Amino acid sequence: MIETSKYHATQTDLASEQAIVEAAKMDPSKFAGLYDKYYEQIFRYIYQRADDKEQAFDATQQVFIKAMENLYKYEFRGVPFSSWLYRIASSEVNNLYRAQKLHRTVNIDSVGVYGMMEEMEETKVDKYHDKIVDIIGNELPEDELQMIEMRFFEKRSFKEIGEILEITENNAKVKTYRILEKLKKIIK
Repeated sequence: MIETSKYHATQTDLASEQAIVEAAKMDPSKFAGLYDKYYEQIFRYIYQRADDKEQAFDATQQVFIKAMENLYKYEFRGVPFSSWLYRIASSEVNNLYRAQKLHRTVNIDSVGVYGMMEEMEETKVDKYHDKIVDIIGNELPEDELQMIEMRFFEKRSFKEIGEILEITENNAKVKTYRILEKLKKIIK
């Protein structure tokens, strides 16, 4: 069973945040509240993928600069503002990989692996744990790795994953379960 996302927001939270976003569109000084709220999350997201603190700081700054410059384009879609920021951050990370020829860093924890194994209805967790970790780290294409990371290691909802990847919630769910089926076939 998947835990509730730590990024989950109530309708009240979303409405409150949307009011801040709308205020920031009118007065850029109001953006500071969004920056303060999300800076650490965005930094950790980038740092986990780049594994270089200075590059992560620089990329995080670029995310917030781009967010401020393009805030007028932001449209509320029923998910936290952070989903839009994560989409920008994902683009910045991809830019880092291209520009710096960085290798992808994947932070895998056992809890996430056990959650995946549970979703795959795999009972031989101890037998396949190391094999799953190896496959995730070395064999999955970037897009599949990103979906697995967001769902099982960051505990994001399918709605958030869809918003970040600019696909539907249902498409995020289908793709995730296809990846799990693929993993299941590989480990057998």
